[in-house]
Amino acid sequence: MKTIKFFLLSLLAIFMGTIQVHAQYKRFPVQGFITYELKVNMFALLKKSMEGNEFSTFGKSYIEDYQKKNPQFKTKKSTLYFNKNKSLYTQTPEVTTGGLFSSIVGSELLDQNNIVAQQLDNGLSTVQKKVFDETYLLKDSIPKITWKITDETRTIAGYECRRANAVILDSVYVVAFYTDVIPVSSGPENFSGLPGMILGLALPHDHMTWFATEVKEEVITDEKLSAPTKGKASNRASLLKDLQRAFSDWGNEAAKRIKLYLL
Repeated sequence: MKTIKFFLLSLLAIFMGTIQVHAQYKRFPVQGFITYELKVNMFALLKKSMEGNEFSTFGKSYIEDYQKKNPQFKTKKSTLYFNKNKSLYTQTPEVTTGGLFSSIVGSELLDQNNIVAQQLDNGLSTVQKKVFDETYLLKDSIPKITWKITDETRTIAGYECRRANAVILDSVYVVAFYTDVIPVSSGPENFSGLPGMILGLALPHDHMTWFATEVKEEVITDEKLSAPTKGKASNRASLLKDLQRAFSDWGNEAAKRIKLYLL
């Protein structure tokens, strides 16, 4: 009996020692890259676009035809490179919408191929963004978002993440999932400000999500994180004025489209 008891206590000691070693050497990646998948529910956007509007017979026929011939979701890949001081977010350079659908509110984020460089040590960002036929180079401070952290968690790309909610641009509801195992305050597009890396992001009312599909730790030099340099020099305030002029005769749709270009 004493032999069995000693054996069990020995196993317990080994087990507890293993836990302590794992805890002591738990890795906290501070550089590498993350692959995201942007997914847009096209059918939901089409349905939303019809609310409060009287579409022509041709328009309704086009939408029905679109739903028969196309998948419900469109997807797009993007990558975030990061180290402890900087991050660089890039998208797959392709246009994924067209025809009548390109005029539907919500398609803007699919058609843009934004490049977003964040200097995390001084809070500055540089964004290369195409608006219509003009490429802008926006230099500003990183947007400050008032997040409300919740107790909800989910696992994304192998990391346990905690949920946070926010409202930006007065009315855009945002849900983010971040992990403090990657202690870098950044994320897809120009979203950041949480105590860890954002691996999941959703704009529920706009039917769009960004979720990490791969996280890989590797050495990322500052040179690889160089900010874009091409485009019309501007900032968010000046872009807002340009957008207000461009959408001045768009009625109630103007505000919705402007906010999507400002994300």
